[in-house]
Amino acid sequence: MKSEILAALYRGEDYVSGQELCDSLHVSRTAIWKVINQLKEEGYVIESVPRRGYRILERPDCVTAEEIQSRLTTKLAGRRVVSYETIDSTNNEAKRLAEAGAEDGTLVVAEQQVQGKGRRGRSWVVPARTSVMMSLLLRPQIRPEHASSVTLVMGLAVAKACRQFSGIEPRIKWPNDVVADGKKICGILTEMSSEIDYINYLVIGAGINANLSEFPGELREKATSLYLLTGRQTDRAGLIAACMEQFECCYEKFLRTQDVSLLQEEYNELLAGRDTAVRVLEPGHEYTGISRGINARGELLVEKEDGTVEQVYAGEVSVRGIYGYV
Repeated sequence: MKSEILAALYRGEDYVSGQELCDSLHVSRTAIWKVINQLKEEGYVIESVPRRGYRILERPDCVTAEEIQSRLTTKLAGRRVVSYETIDSTNNEAKRLAEAGAEDGTLVVAEQQVQGKGRRGRSWVVPARTSVMMSLLLRPQIRPEHASSVTLVMGLAVAKACRQFSGIEPRIKWPNDVVADGKKICGILTEMSSEIDYINYLVIGAGINANLSEFPGELREKATSLYLLTGRQTDRAGLIAACMEQFECCYEKFLRTQDVSLLQEEYNELLAGRDTAVRVLEPGHEYTGISRGINARGELLVEKEDGTVEQVYAGEVSVRGIYGYV
């Protein structure tokens, strides 16, 4: 009920009457009053005026399930939200929930991760209440070989949400990062449980540097945050909701064809380093070429010096710019 009351207060242009809340939620005034007091204890500044009702004056920067659900209008992405103050890893928790039978579209969020991880086993730990740490559980009816494309779908969704929400002009560093001003603002990690021809579930984790004001020396040249780019604090729950809205739209197109053909043009427009020199870091076989964008299967097309075009599969290699991270 808390998320429904928050949603009603956010939708209201002025005061929302207690009776209106009672009628829409089919509960007593006492029940409404108790929830309003709980919200005040959690940091919401809510004005109560007799015969007029309630309105929110200030809200805390929090990523609780209720706050996120009050912002969502999606059908699948985030249909259930599970939130934690501290967790080992949102990806780990999403996998545990998946094994316990959690439904398609479950979203796990946390204020802090103590065992956060990135691609190839790298760790990712940031101060509490500064970033977006979320993992989405999916149970798509697609073959396992198509799963890597869902990473691209999330990358496109995050880039669009960051542009919509903060006004920056992000780019996608194929296959699993979102960058701005030549530095990383988001990393994406997709993990899968599957059989030979069947996916049990996918977990897609996204970590967005939202309100970080500084980075350790070794990361300063490679990472940035929305705060450093804009000088403004980001409403993290709103950004999460925007990511889910954008993801659902892109994901529906992906499922329609089970490839990224319907997203290919938009993705390539946002692709960092397109038509510039890149280095393909394939184990035992590194080479340089010109990035020519992705194909319908989500593979990066790299034109080599002899004119041949390699189709680079996302699950096998990394790609870096010749003169820097991007």
